[in-house]
Amino acid sequence: MGSTGTSRALGLALGVLADGVFGDPRRGHPVAAFGSAATWLERTWWADRRGPGVAYATVLVGGAVGLGVVAERARHPAVHAGLTAVATWVVLGGTSLAAEGAAMAASLERDDLAAARARLSHLCGRDPAALDADGLARAALESVAENTADAVVAPLVWGALAGVPGLLGHRAVNTLDAMVGHRSARYEHFGWASARADDVAGVVPARVSALVTAACAPLVGGRPAAAWRAWRRDARAHPSPNAGPVEASFAGALGLRLGGRTVYPYGVQDRPVLGDGRTPSVPDLARAVRLSRLVGAVTAVLAVLAVTLTRSR
Repeated sequence: MGSTGTSRALGLALGVLADGVFGDPRRGHPVAAFGSAATWLERTWWADRRGPGVAYATVLVGGAVGLGVVAERARHPAVHAGLTAVATWVVLGGTSLAAEGAAMAASLERDDLAAARARLSHLCGRDPAALDADGLARAALESVAENTADAVVAPLVWGALAGVPGLLGHRAVNTLDAMVGHRSARYEHFGWASARADDVAGVVPARVSALVTAACAPLVGGRPAAAWRAWRRDARAHPSPNAGPVEASFAGALGLRLGGRTVYPYGVQDRPVLGDGRTPSVPDLARAVRLSRLVGAVTAVLAVLAVTLTRSR
């Protein structure tokens, strides 16, 4: 096995461990710095056209990938492993996602709707004002499912495939999609490139997420066949090509029915129904958090093994 393969596998493993122990960096988070740079550039370059949005995404994602290429060229195995570990820790969001989901579940279990509504913005951009406890649980659950793919599985897949450039490049794409990729009046054209780039980057990770979710279903009282059936039957109706498989597989694994009327500050969407179980209730959010943790742990093991076995040949 080559030294690059050894150090990449070790770096991924150490980065996952760091995320599990420390969560997100508490000060000077590089993703926050990237977001500040993206906000500044948006103020400078924004126009209601696709062209400036393409340039905006190209410069920001290209800069992140370029930084990753420099790190990936580190010749000393220990340095390469260390840089890979730091990059993995920085871009992974599994521990923070689970903590937010658990905190939301705790607020709902205390029937503290004010705290739950205030916390919903930490998970997604939906309007919490008109949501009751079960509606808040559904919104948080769907966000936990989608972000399990975006913030946990996708970084691990791209890290295994492309090392530090993959880790940083995916996080840049996903951050820009969250910032400008939604279909509001301001970003419908300017954010088109960021949204499409995120769709492309998420194709493989979303399907990996759905497969691992189905495999983990028995650990949360579900059945793999139900997760698989919901994914294959319902996901294609979802407006997002990547959120659909993940949310549908979560619905099937948990024995729930997700989707329906979804209110955002910029408009209302009637989402397709995913799964054929009951509607989510407050206790289901804690189950979804457990499933998210399991999917992240299994994917981490698979990513490290994939790098190890591939590089050893």
